[in-house]
Amino acid sequence: MDEQRERGRGGPAPAWGGPAMWRQGPPWWNRREDAEGAGRLPWLTTLAITVFVQVGSKYAAEGQLDREPLDVYARLILLVGTASLLLRHRHPVPVAYVTAGTALVYLGAGYAYGPVLITVAVGCFAAVVSGHRRAAWGAVGMLWAGHLLVAHWLYAWLPPDGDNARTWGEETVVAVWVVAIIAVSELARVRREQWMKERAERAQAARRRADEERLRMARELHDVLAHSISVINVQAGVGLALLDSDPEQARTALTTIKAASKEALGEVRQVLDTLRTPGDAPRAPAPGLDRLPELVQQAASTGLTVEVDTQGSGRRLAPGVDLAAFRIVQEALTNVVRHSGSRHARVLVRYETATLTLRVDDDGPATGADAGGSGNGLAGMRERAAALNGTIDAGSRPDGGFRVTAVLPTRTAPQEDQ
Repeated sequence: MDEQRERGRGGPAPAWGGPAMWRQGPPWWNRREDAEGAGRLPWLTTLAITVFVQVGSKYAAEGQLDREPLDVYARLILLVGTASLLLRHRHPVPVAYVTAGTALVYLGAGYAYGPVLITVAVGCFAAVVSGHRRAAWGAVGMLWAGHLLVAHWLYAWLPPDGDNARTWGEETVVAVWVVAIIAVSELARVRREQWMKERAERAQAARRRADEERLRMARELHDVLAHSISVINVQAGVGLALLDSDPEQARTALTTIKAASKEALGEVRQVLDTLRTPGDAPRAPAPGLDRLPELVQQAASTGLTVEVDTQGSGRRLAPGVDLAAFRIVQEALTNVVRHSGSRHARVLVRYETATLTLRVDDDGPATGADAGGSGNGLAGMRERAAALNGTIDAGSRPDGGFRVTAVLPTRTAPQEDQ
């Protein structure tokens, strides 16, 4: 389930191809352990190994007539070894030693070589992939050392009767088997660590995308509310001042407040809809520079005259660039309304080959007034520009007033346009 959730977040695929199991790893390799244990016991695989070892050992005994025949004691020894594999994920170290010990007892009792070594391989494999490499090496070393003692020294006192010392060529076969067990286990451990690293990277990427989305939503809400509330604040002041002396002008101010609040509610609702239904297309198009006349009209309702100068051939911008340009101009005009004593502002929109330049100037001195904003306007503009690899320059002009200049590249990566 953890892997399915991560794939649902759109995490990057591993570098190698192949079936899903080879890309993500067997489910039990990636299962998380908690305070209640390491999950369910591997009943099916343990049962399959038990049946294979019991049946295979019978055929192995029939082909090795110089060894002891398979009896009830041999069956019990084999059963103890395979049954311990039930706990190989929860207690890999004891299981590795139990499987090696039962295999050593089985071979020391004179029973036939065969699938009993599969039990050792599975137990040591589980120990290595869970990070207990020394335990696996110790268990295999114990089995090999014990087998050397039995095959070259204790054989005279152990069954079967008349047994001879094993040849060193046969010991080489056992050594190759031991090395193969460790090599396969180490390979599986390395592959599992790679899978776990990539899973952590996918989770980190998902968290980063979530953080970026929250930041984007915060910028949208700030820009929408700061602009609309600034307009409402100014018009409310006008309405209160003229309520008795000029009721008609006060009515106009209230009408402007109503329109601004309605527009703000609509844009906030659009932002919140994307939070409720992530991944769905927005119901209304995102605002862009085509709505610049609306900003001019809203500014005029607060007493601010805005001149717009468009240079270059206007063209359709990518949605991300168009939205960022609109919000930057909107925030710059909002700051003029809130913080400048000027009643006149100029907006320059210049289309160039690969960039879009925006410049907003006002002539008045700062008033120090604040309409309740959080002071994040310039920071939000810089974040919007930086997200598109653009720049923002804001500061006082030598001849007085304030200037905001934004340069945005018009060619963006696909993910920045979405």
